[in-house]
Amino acid sequence: MTERLPHAHAVAQVVWVACAVLALRWAAERQRGAGRARALLTLADAAGAGARGVDSARGVRGVGRARGFGDLRGLLDRRRAGRPAVVAGWWAVLRSRRAWLCLPAAGALALLGASPLPLVAGALAVPLVERRLRAAERRRAREARAERVVSLCGAVVGELRAGWQPAQALSFAARETGALGAEEAAVLAAARFGGDVPEALRKAADQDGADGLAGMAACWQVAVDGGAGLAAGLDRLEAALRDHREQRERLRAELAGAWATVAVLAVLPLAGVALGAALGADPLRVLLHTPAGLGCLVVGGALEAAGLWWAARIVRGGERE
Repeated sequence: MTERLPHAHAVAQVVWVACAVLALRWAAERQRGAGRARALLTLADAAGAGARGVDSARGVRGVGRARGFGDLRGLLDRRRAGRPAVVAGWWAVLRSRRAWLCLPAAGALALLGASPLPLVAGALAVPLVERRLRAAERRRAREARAERVVSLCGAVVGELRAGWQPAQALSFAARETGALGAEEAAVLAAARFGGDVPEALRKAADQDGADGLAGMAACWQVAVDGGAGLAAGLDRLEAALRDHREQRERLRAELAGAWATVAVLAVLPLAGVALGAALGADPLRVLLHTPAGLGCLVVGGALEAAGLWWAARIVRGGERE
């Protein structure tokens, strides 16, 4: 036990340094946010003072005093509302740095096992976990954009049946739904000034999750060239996109059991280590301080990673089909 204390002390120092670096980064980001908020409040106070001075010069002092009290009350309300904003800012920072939570968990295992190997593994896992989290965020953003495209089709159909022109209906629906993303200005300019709206919609369809805009471009092209009803085409397109979304949701619900199996396979080794520790076998010492244990740890980790990758590949193949 005495031989492992220096290792534990060194690992504890490394963990404290890592936590201190994370705390300093969060404090710096919070300070920058507070500085921006303070600058905005100062500008608001200066604008309020200028408005009161103009009112006083015009001879409407009563209105100026009323506006002054209103500005003061608004300032107090903003400062009160800033308290939950600080909490929301901390939560946003924590969400954007979720991958760094691997370091405290790895540090705890390093302290329990009196070895720096878990801390090294945690540091190597940070970029992998961050990449997975970013991929999940991109998938959610893609699905949200696809949902906005469906809403855009429905909104355009409603405005067309209310008697609006196609360009006006598209402009209003695009601003309401935000489905066009970065290409919104180009599409609306083409619709307003008689440009090539189908081509602009096809360019907007190149965005991730905006594939439905290609169907809208086809409907617009047919309506312009062949004189067909744009509302009827967009109505059928909306129904098709909704059916596709519902099919994807049903498939995801059917694959939930498979994903649960993958999660159980990922947790089983940790459960085995915890069970061995509960029985007094000291599995961390065997895995981290003996040659046989290190060999078992490397081989088992490789097999675990390969099994998880293969199972996830099978499930994702089912989702793509």
